[in-house]
Amino acid sequence: MTDFALQAAALREKLNQYAHEYYVLDAPSVPDAEYDRLFNELQALEAAHPELQSADSPTLRVGGKPLPQFAPVTHVVPMLSIRTETDVSEQGALAFDASVRKELALSESDPAVEYAAELKFDGLAINLRYENGVLVQAATRGDGASGEDVTQNIRTIGQIPLRLIPPFINPQGGKRGGLGGISASAGFPSVLEVRGEVYMRRDDFAALNERQLKAGEKTFVNPRNTAAGAVRQLDPNIAAQRPLSFYGYGLGEVAGWDAQPDTHAGILDALQQFGFPVCDIRAVVSGGAGLAEFHAKVAALRETLPFDIDGVVYKVNSLELQAELGFRTREPRWAVAHKYPAQEALTVVEAIDIQVGRTGSLTPVARLAPVFVGGVTVTNATLHNQDEIDRKDVRVGDTVVVRRAGDVIPEVVSVVLERRPTKDPTDLFSEPLNDRFDILAEYPVCPVCESKTVREPDEARVRCTGGLFCSAQRKEALKHFAGRRMMDIEGLGERYIDELVELDFVHNPADLYRLTLNDFLEMKRRADERDGTVPETVKAGQVTTKWAENLLAAIEASRQPPLARLIFALGIRHVGESTAKTLADYLGALDRIRQAPAALLRLLPDIGATGAVAIADFFAEAHNETVIDALLAAGVVPQGEHAPHPDLRERLNLAAVLAALDIPKLTLTRATQVCGGLERLSQLHEFTLGRLQDCGLPLDIAQSLQAWLAANPATLAQIDQLREQWLVLIPADSAAGRGVLSGKTLVLTGTLPTLSRDEAKALIEAAGGKVAGSVSKKTDFVVAGEAAGSKLDKASELGVQVLDEGALLAMLAK
Repeated sequence: MTDFALQAAALREKLNQYAHEYYVLDAPSVPDAEYDRLFNELQALEAAHPELQSADSPTLRVGGKPLPQFAPVTHVVPMLSIRTETDVSEQGALAFDASVRKELALSESDPAVEYAAELKFDGLAINLRYENGVLVQAATRGDGASGEDVTQNIRTIGQIPLRLIPPFINPQGGKRGGLGGISASAGFPSVLEVRGEVYMRRDDFAALNERQLKAGEKTFVNPRNTAAGAVRQLDPNIAAQRPLSFYGYGLGEVAGWDAQPDTHAGILDALQQFGFPVCDIRAVVSGGAGLAEFHAKVAALRETLPFDIDGVVYKVNSLELQAELGFRTREPRWAVAHKYPAQEALTVVEAIDIQVGRTGSLTPVARLAPVFVGGVTVTNATLHNQDEIDRKDVRVGDTVVVRRAGDVIPEVVSVVLERRPTKDPTDLFSEPLNDRFDILAEYPVCPVCESKTVREPDEARVRCTGGLFCSAQRKEALKHFAGRRMMDIEGLGERYIDELVELDFVHNPADLYRLTLNDFLEMKRRADERDGTVPETVKAGQVTTKWAENLLAAIEASRQPPLARLIFALGIRHVGESTAKTLADYLGALDRIRQAPAALLRLLPDIGATGAVAIADFFAEAHNETVIDALLAAGVVPQGEHAPHPDLRERLNLAAVLAALDIPKLTLTRATQVCGGLERLSQLHEFTLGRLQDCGLPLDIAQSLQAWLAANPATLAQIDQLREQWLVLIPADSAAGRGVLSGKTLVLTGTLPTLSRDEAKALIEAAGGKVAGSVSKKTDFVVAGEAAGSKLDKASELGVQVLDEGALLAMLAK
């Protein structure tokens, strides 16, 4: 066998494999662009050596065959494929027009050929058979000659009519005339086979995947495969749950249609009148220039379309001319699919790196062997997060499908597992050469600032804990720090923060308090020179300083923030305005908040386990502590520090603290059994297994507690020390320090006569109350002003007491 014969045999084998994966299994391992490349290579080889063409060559047939689970359907009129023009420039359109004119023997002086131009949908081709206006069968294309009977699934698609709209009846009543060749007297064709595409809209696909995630099910890769899989579901109930759509674009067998249109565009108009959805993005154009213009217009619209396409289709509009042109190797001479730059391609993952985002997220990025896709050369693709890496099982050395659509950041879609490198390439069962990529294992500290990285339970993303220090997060941290409800540095907006950071004047929030007038003026001068926007007044030697003086004054005014606002301004994950106030109210001082371990933080109201760990991690990070110390050294002094909240005494009971340590199997009830008679938690280190069982603990729980104590020898002593320090500071009189609204929840609604919403909220919180956003059974009072609205109605429904501004102020005066 010659080298050419071996090459052709290898190409046939690979193409048949890929066609089987695509059409039969609905699980393609390579993108369309790779299939097209190999197909064109085989086509060229057979053209040069016709003797190599064999009966199993993919160039002689449309790929695929029926699935055995469905009844086979023989197509009366074969569902043939059309030739693909891979020259993505306007030359592809001009070349098709030239070939048509040549086949028709038209000279340059002859009129331009009229074409119907439409979209090439990325879905699953379907043949719908109607007999006397009723849907009797739906079949897939299969291998072009025969397909599969999927009628039960197609009936679940709402856009597909089960009975045709009578051509002589207008949906609003009355008659309609002969648009598209249908006369008022014409009825249904006795047989009408309508061909079109079943597809899934992008928004429907996104919503479907969101539902899958919420249900804990696997997500789908792309709309095309999902639509194809839904059509081939043996259970029509599953198909009904998939949001499928349909567009009609042509005909199969037709009988008894006396007034059939004589153009392709007329057929589409007729199908629309019969009740089929037909895409509006279509046109009748003249000559190659008209085709090229349509191709360019659709290219500009492509990313805004609600569904995927991979090109446009040109068809000679006249059915008479179509018949004259005929077919070439089972492909019509009168039609062509004109592609766009491939949006998917194959390449190899050479490395996996990490980028730290402005909010601290560590995003994995695949470094790729360069590949041309989506009109550009791609060398990097996002892997999103650890969950996506695990789901797709992407490893260094893998051959992957990479996708780039328009301006969207390239992403890795899937792995071609058959090409994964193994430790022993000669052994089919050899282990993979590279292990799974674990972000936390590879990057226990941030690659930018070397702060600790964490991944919270049920979180897909790994994050850097050095929020105040990390340069990748610098701008966002400063914008948050200076915000109105945080440090409230008036005038220090995004533009000035960007310039202060980019020109290296500020590295962390403490640097704001060291800025001088000269710093601001120098920053402005350098920014203007960089941007080429130096004002004429500056060129003339006149430099305005008022703006800089105002900024310095605003920074100075922020040096004494309320403690809660300072805590909020630090940008701790899961710490909003309400949580910051809880920390300030219950612990009373910045030092106590900084020292608090997660177990004690969990005892505070509305601070769950995740939030407690995030707060403790933030203050445990040395880089953050350095910035906070620098803020204090720069003269930032939190106001309103006080003794711990009286309610903290009850919350610090030994059993509650022990249960908050998250010791496996140890509930609050079991912790209460153990702590009876204890003065300090560290006394538990003296307990034997038998003594723990004497406290009432089952053997497995006693063993779990003992194992935890052995693994954490110093933790209980540290907690005892903090707990005792705090208890000493709590007022002996449990009522001391309580506000008149302590423990009460209030809701504000409407416009109050003299107080703004923020002022009223501040007064309520100062009196120990909590302000909620909605009325519920837990609401104690609703404070209502003018135009109170639905919250007032809800209060009346639930019997919640309603106060006006005067009643609120009177209550606070007590």
